[in-house]
Amino acid sequence: MTIKTRLNFPDGVKGLAVLFMIQVHLMEVFAKEEILKSDLGSFSLFFGGIPAAPVFMVIMGYFLAFGTKNSIDMSKRGIKLFMGGILLNIGLNAHLLFNIFIKNWDVNPWNFIFGVDILPLAGLSIISIALFQKIAKNRYWAYYALAIAISMLSQLFNPQQFESNYLRYILAFFVGGTSWSYFPLIPWLAYPLLGYGFKLMADTVSIKTFDKSIWSKITLGIIGVLLISTANFGISISTNLAQYYHHNILFFLWSTASTSIWIYILFQLNKLAKNSLFFKYLQFIGKNVTIVYVFQWLIIGNIGTSLYKTQNIWEWSFWFFITVLTSSILTYLWIKYKAKYL
Repeated sequence: MTIKTRLNFPDGVKGLAVLFMIQVHLMEVFAKEEILKSDLGSFSLFFGGIPAAPVFMVIMGYFLAFGTKNSIDMSKRGIKLFMGGILLNIGLNAHLLFNIFIKNWDVNPWNFIFGVDILPLAGLSIISIALFQKIAKNRYWAYYALAIAISMLSQLFNPQQFESNYLRYILAFFVGGTSWSYFPLIPWLAYPLLGYGFKLMADTVSIKTFDKSIWSKITLGIIGVLLISTANFGISISTNLAQYYHHNILFFLWSTASTSIWIYILFQLNKLAKNSLFFKYLQFIGKNVTIVYVFQWLIIGNIGTSLYKTQNIWEWSFWFFITVLTSSILTYLWIKYKAKYL
């Protein structure tokens, strides 16, 4: 099996994660407050939670373990992603920043320029793994151990403890503690560490043999029972944004178990429908996930300044369709343009 073939499924998982991200971004920015607080809003937040960012970061770590780049090259890539995230913050908030600086809106622009979203997290995660791999080498258990340690450290901080700290715009990226820190390195670094460790483990342990054994079914059954019995806990955190963004070790373990079941389900579905048009589409946006992510935020962020929390459910559905379609088309055109001119 070639590397390209092996990567098709993870790409599809990333693609689906991006769709979940888009719908929850629209729910948070466009939908009326009563919709966000309704059962439909909770449903949106839940599927914009674990099946989105945690899955995306686990798969990112998995892909990193395929790489042959040295620590310096990895760190350079991480810095580019981090800086790209800051530029995206400026781009997606361009309409808002115009109103702040030109129309004198009484809003702090720095909270938006230095918002801690997925791209800065991805950049810092790559840098962190580049440094850690010098110590851990190919010992997969070391990545798992560090993931647990990172998730435990999150309990030392609360969501808004650094709002007035003079180092708040730095601390926000690493430990959170501010309202504009959505994905701080602690605890979110734990997820790419899991993905990286899993790839290394798959290289040394026969995952296929385990998957076909009765033990895999027993393990999945136990995980499933535990998840169902603790579903209220997991759902309550997933639908509470402040707690979700700054979750502790208990939710990390619940999220890890849920992610494992989710990826397993998608793996089985992939066997049945991997040649379908929808799965091909998911693989396309998954392979070009950063481009799609940038375009969707440029659309949502700038239009959202005018439509902030004003849309009903049918309008929200319309904007979801338009955002996905436009982001996909722009991504396709950008790829064509890049291949021809860059």
